[in-house]
Amino acid sequence: MHGHEKSDSPVVPTKPPNKAAAAEVVEERGLAKGNMTSKTHAGPRAGRGASNALDRVRELARKDKEVRFTALLHHVDVDRLRTAYGALRPAASPGVDGVTWAAYGQDLEANLQDLHQRVHAGRYRAKPSRRAYIPKADGRRRPLGIAALEDKILQRAVVEVLNAIYEKDFLGFSYGFRPGRSPHNALDALATGIARKKVNWVLDADIRDFFTSLDRAWLEKFLGHRIADKRILRLIQKWLSAGVIEDGNWKETEGGTPQGASASPLLANVYLHYVFDLWVRQWRKRQAHGDIIVVRFADDYVAGFEHRHDAEHFMADLRERFAEFGLELNPEKTRLIEFGRFAAERRSARGLGKPETFDFLGFTHCCGKTRSGGFVVRRVTIAKRMRAKLHEVKSQLRSRMHDPIPAQGRWLRSVVQGHCAYYAVPYNIRATREFRQQVTRLWFQALTRRSQRGRPKWERMGRLAQRWLPPVRIMHPYPEARFDVRTRGRSPVR
Repeated sequence: MHGHEKSDSPVVPTKPPNKAAAAEVVEERGLAKGNMTSKTHAGPRAGRGASNALDRVRELARKDKEVRFTALLHHVDVDRLRTAYGALRPAASPGVDGVTWAAYGQDLEANLQDLHQRVHAGRYRAKPSRRAYIPKADGRRRPLGIAALEDKILQRAVVEVLNAIYEKDFLGFSYGFRPGRSPHNALDALATGIARKKVNWVLDADIRDFFTSLDRAWLEKFLGHRIADKRILRLIQKWLSAGVIEDGNWKETEGGTPQGASASPLLANVYLHYVFDLWVRQWRKRQAHGDIIVVRFADDYVAGFEHRHDAEHFMADLRERFAEFGLELNPEKTRLIEFGRFAAERRSARGLGKPETFDFLGFTHCCGKTRSGGFVVRRVTIAKRMRAKLHEVKSQLRSRMHDPIPAQGRWLRSVVQGHCAYYAVPYNIRATREFRQQVTRLWFQALTRRSQRGRPKWERMGRLAQRWLPPVRIMHPYPEARFDVRTRGRSPVR
């Protein structure tokens, strides 16, 4: 049994719109029953019968948007912890305690039983995250917080329980780090919205340092709107206040949530659900004079508008909205551009150049035409992303230079396959082939440097590439086709 109580009043200062069914204009259609993603299905991430215990939570969360759940921790049982352990990446870097996935698994059942007992007895203590940095395409470094293995396990298990509630609350245009939703689903929705709605302007926006700027006091209020189990809330507080270890020293993190922690994506979605998503839905109903589309993936989002004055009004109001909750738009990465079906024609009439482009989820989006002359959103690999990846391949080849050619070939095949799996979308075949060609060139250079018998011939390199590197082909359907299959035409866009 799970307990619940009615919320005394909404936590969000802004009253939610009355017609809760009207979400963002592209995703106002709900997923078809066969595509429902909020339910946990048995499998490698769920375990046998894992969904059954949470079915009542899901159903109540769906029926009553004001109910607060008072008893949730009992759903974090040993089976769910075991499933969470199995979902972790075995090769992931260890946290501050140095415990690896393999080492923890040597006595897995005893370790999980001990963790379960400590959590339910209130003796569990979260360890600080280990600070690490990963390079960004613009040359800067993104800070990550690598949690200890037990913290990862427990966070994953708690997130699965909370997803049973929040997957019934989150709106259709929110895609980031949600069960059954991928970056390509967000890309499909964006391209479909631009193609089918009257989009003439695109707001390409960025939230400055979102994960470190997130206000924890507001986050606690937002969580309290649905979660009344104090034990769950205390666990989240422990993770947020555990601090980080950097250069051997402990540092307190006064705000935000550790980027890289298993619980952070859900907490970020909860924060932006109340601060951004519900506000957007209300703004669109009450303020907009024309069509508006919105697609959000975690803290990255794009909005499209029919009218420029709507876009400018939206951007000004959004700045004020964010300021109330400790967030701000990054002025260097936020811009309004003319984009859409008639952008090229209208700009040409004013003596301007081609429409500007914008980047979203690894792709540069451009206004293009089909062979028959129709409008299409063309998506090509962001040039900086490709250069950064090729630089990484070059560096790795240096360390693998003296490996046997079959070992090099197998590794490079996995690199090209992974790149194509994401970037081989319609209209991006040229950039994808260019990536494969550049990988072949880098491999040739590596073999040349290690050769003791002179420079290898390019003809031989061609045979090696044909033997080991997969051919490039389009691996994704057209976005509108996949979007329609996913939603099955329910509540068609008007």
